[in-house]
Amino acid sequence: MQLGKFTLSFMVTFSAVVSYLLVPGVLFDWSNVVLLFTGGLLVTFSANAVNQIVEKDSDAKMMRTAKRPIASGRMGIAEGWAFAILALAVGLFLLWNFFNLAAAVIALVSWFMYAYMYTPMKRVSSFSVLFGAIPGALPCLIGWTAGFLPEEDISWGGGWTLFAIQFFWQFPHFWAIAWIAHKDYIKAGFRMLPSEEGTTRYSAIQAIIYSLLLIPAGVIPYFIGMSGIVSLGIILVANLLMVFQCVRLYREMTAQAARRVMFSSYIYLPVVLLALLGDKV
Repeated sequence: MQLGKFTLSFMVTFSAVVSYLLVPGVLFDWSNVVLLFTGGLLVTFSANAVNQIVEKDSDAKMMRTAKRPIASGRMGIAEGWAFAILALAVGLFLLWNFFNLAAAVIALVSWFMYAYMYTPMKRVSSFSVLFGAIPGALPCLIGWTAGFLPEEDISWGGGWTLFAIQFFWQFPHFWAIAWIAHKDYIKAGFRMLPSEEGTTRYSAIQAIIYSLLLIPAGVIPYFIGMSGIVSLGIILVANLLMVFQCVRLYREMTAQAARRVMFSSYIYLPVVLLALLGDKV
């Protein structure tokens, strides 16, 4: 559970399952939900395991990650790779066999981008957050694609809409975490905040910009007929609260303000996804 970062993996897989259930004509079925959740969770576990293998030395330098299994020496690299490969293989098989090949291929692309593009780029540039946001949002597209039978034409509009919401959400979310853990990240050689100087007003402005981009992304489901007026109202309120917390970060410039952005983002995503699902047209 620690090697796979269960809490993070659960959130990612949760978005895939909700996206699947939002596909027109898809009804709630426990067996399909469990299979999709398990497949997605295993692929995400694998990506997180590779991340910990590659970053074991960096993790050992940071207080928040020093106790991770491989960084602390409680688990060997070979054990980590064995887990990562097995989890990836089983996860992809479940997605391919019980849903469709397209969902498995998108999952593999997401795994590769997270493990081999986002992870090494964290040392090079703050653009790593952009590369991380793509695989972080692809689970929405995986779930949406899994809802279509192989012989059907896939309507990508709804999937890309959900992708956009989760994509823009990640920037204030990750930058809030990077703000709080800035000293740890610098110690490990990671460049996560958009400003070269770190916790500056420029970084806070970037968080505001991306939280504002969530507003048009969040209203699209209503206008394309995915969900109704009730979810539109809930999403608009959630979006405005996210903007408000990011503005507070800009005004206060404190770790406490960044922590409020972080916790708001944790609440935002499940609220928005469940609102869309509860008000599905």
